[in-house]
Amino acid sequence: MANDTNLSQLKMLSADEIGARIGLKGDDEVVERYMAILRDQPTRNRKSRSVKRTITQKLEDEDIPAHGDRFNILNHELVPHHELVDIEDEERVLFPWGLLTTDAEGNPRLAKERLPKILINDPAVQVLKEMEESKVEGLPAGWLTNRVVKVVRYSR
Repeated sequence: MANDTNLSQLKMLSADEIGARIGLKGDDEVVERYMAILRDQPTRNRKSRSVKRTITQKLEDEDIPAHGDRFNILNHELVPHHELVDIEDEERVLFPWGLLTTDAEGNPRLAKERLPKILINDPAVQVLKEMEESKVEGLPAGWLTNRVVKVVRYSR
């Protein structure tokens, strides 16, 4: 008889109104049973979907004084240099590793699947993403997918 959408509307109806909807009088025994069933139903509140938030948004929500001092993981001495490679430069940057192959149609392509994977929730990738989004306005969702991050590690 009811789903989550109209249950609250049905609970607001009187016995006479429910009786009229099912073709009975308001003081009928069946209508009284329906009313009792409606009263026993818990009110269901739909949970809103959680929205993914960036590090910057989380910091703004906290009660931390905003002095402009934000820890940038890329500036830490133990974190190697990370940079997002431009799409136009990917072939040139990856050339020394021989990742240029051909696809099924014989067209040249980069075998990015052979590169190590970096997760989107990696703190360094989050900083790179936020830096790029601050420079370029209106990037589409998923713009970072299949991009190349260059990590420079120095040997001693």
